[in-house]
Amino acid sequence: MASYLQIPDDEKGYELDVFCVPKHYEEDLDRVIIPHGLIMDRTERLARDIVRDMGTHHIVALCVLKGGYKFFADLLDYIKALNQNSDKSVPLTVDFIRLKSYCNDQSTNSVKVIGGDELSTLTGKNVLIVEDIVETGKTMETLLSLLSEYKPKMVKVVSLLVKRTPRSSGYRPDYIGFEVPDSFLVGYALDYNEYFRDLSHICILTEGAKEKYKV
Repeated sequence: MASYLQIPDDEKGYELDVFCVPKHYEEDLDRVIIPHGLIMDRTERLARDIVRDMGTHHIVALCVLKGGYKFFADLLDYIKALNQNSDKSVPLTVDFIRLKSYCNDQSTNSVKVIGGDELSTLTGKNVLIVEDIVETGKTMETLLSLLSEYKPKMVKVVSLLVKRTPRSSGYRPDYIGFEVPDSFLVGYALDYNEYFRDLSHICILTEGAKEKYKV
């Protein structure tokens, strides 16, 4: 079972005015639930765990866009630092895929894969899928099923967040940053209709903001 930091359902979080939050979002956010510094510390530990477990393999790090791009970049920076400063290092190449399964704050129950034609390059490779958040698990299960058709040598999944939700299929990634309550979270590249990716902290979205930025 992957270790993780659990954010409880009754977590009060932090008031917005004790952190640097873009002024244009101040009325849209309920509170900060995971500060940027805590994200970075946890990401550094995940990098260490991944290098420990996969350090003898050449890894293709597969970033799930768009929400995973910040976590992906920071995770790879920490892996790169470990490569430079330890006896054990990981040869690393990168690739990208885009998945779309949300409209507003609701899952569409269908997963659109953009870039899937290029997955043939992963045949026989050790793949580390880097995801921002696992909610129901259906999106990741769809991607893993698709990947299996190309016969990679090994596939591991790291997700910054896993949401506790009754809608979960039961799927759990190999590496988890935080287990979080069943709230709609934005920031650190997690979006709501493309907004809030430019927010450093992970925050809970207000109900008013859901209506304000609805498409």
